[in-house]
Amino acid sequence: MTELLEVRWHGRGGLGAVTSAELVARAAISEGKYAQSFPSFGPERRGAPVLAFLRISDEFIKTRTVIYEPDVVAVLDPGLLHAVDVTSGLKENGKIIINSRKSPAELKSEFGYKWPVAAVNATRIAGETIGMPITNTAMIGALLKITEAVKIDSVVEQLHERFGARAKGNIEAMKRAYKETVIKE
Repeated sequence: MTELLEVRWHGRGGLGAVTSAELVARAAISEGKYAQSFPSFGPERRGAPVLAFLRISDEFIKTRTVIYEPDVVAVLDPGLLHAVDVTSGLKENGKIIINSRKSPAELKSEFGYKWPVAAVNATRIAGETIGMPITNTAMIGALLKITEAVKIDSVVEQLHERFGARAKGNIEAMKRAYKETVIKE
C-alpha cells in the first residue's frame, strides 16, 4: 500500500466504532506505517450516531481534517442506512462494508448502491463469540478482508493489549467475520 487509505466508520455510541478505528490505527503503526484515528460525536450518549475516522499510509499523513471523501465506509449498525447517507462523499472506486443479515446483492438493490458492497452478520458473530451485540471487532475483520490494510496478526496483538482476558472472543469475532464477509462488485 503506497497511497492513503481513508475509512469512515458509522456506528452508534457503545458499538465500538471509535475503538475499531483506534485498534486498526495502532496495528498499522506497529507495522511501521503512519496512521490516524479520531472520533466525531454528536450528542455523546449510548445509542447516538457516531462517526470515527481512520487513515493509514506508508508516508507521513499531513492532513488532520475529518474524512469527507472516504475510500471505505464501514457501517456497524444497519439501522443507520435508513437514517444517514453513509455513502456521502464516497469515492468513485470506494467500497461499503455493512453489518447486516442481508446479502450484498440485497443491500445494493435496496439502497441503489453503485459501489461494491461487502456484508457480514457482525451482530450474530459478536453474540456468539463475545456474548454481546458489540460489533466492532467483527467489523475490523470485514475491513481487513476488503482492504488488507494491516495484517490480522497485528490487530490480534492490539486486541490482547486492549482487552486482556476478554481478547479471545474478540479475536474469534474478527477472524470469523474475516472468513464470512461476502462482497458483491
